[in-house]
Amino acid sequence: MTHDPATDPIEILLVEDNEPDVLLTLEAFEDARVPNRMHVARDGVEALRFLRREGEHAAAPRPDVILMDINMPRKTGLEVLTEVKADPGLRSIPVVMLTTSQAEDDVRASYERHASGYVVKPVGFENFLGAMRAFESFWLTFVRFPPRA
Repeated sequence: MTHDPATDPIEILLVEDNEPDVLLTLEAFEDARVPNRMHVARDGVEALRFLRREGEHAAAPRPDVILMDINMPRKTGLEVLTEVKADPGLRSIPVVMLTTSQAEDDVRASYERHASGYVVKPVGFENFLGAMRAFESFWLTFVRFPPRA
């Protein structure tokens, strides 16, 4: 399928288990200048089912970009990142880690697994909103995504 960035919304998969962070992210992208559709997976297992279009996600669109937390139940963000980058059908999708962890080991592990970026979630609504707007400005305005499969 050909993706026309001028007319097609950007498909974003948010992988996040913390409901307040999900709501903040949805709100931040609600008024984005660039049309987008946000899909939410509440843990790593659900994210992989979405990406592989399994079960209830059989009709899921291929995301243009994945925003993923590291610390989640059932399967961590680092485990999901490893599987995504090992899968020839998924590895071209940019994955940006969006987490509260400032641990150097997490940063290093993310980039070693080929994350496209690592963003520490700012504390406070306005700071978080500002970070998401900066993400939108760069990733949804200037970045060209690979063709959708």
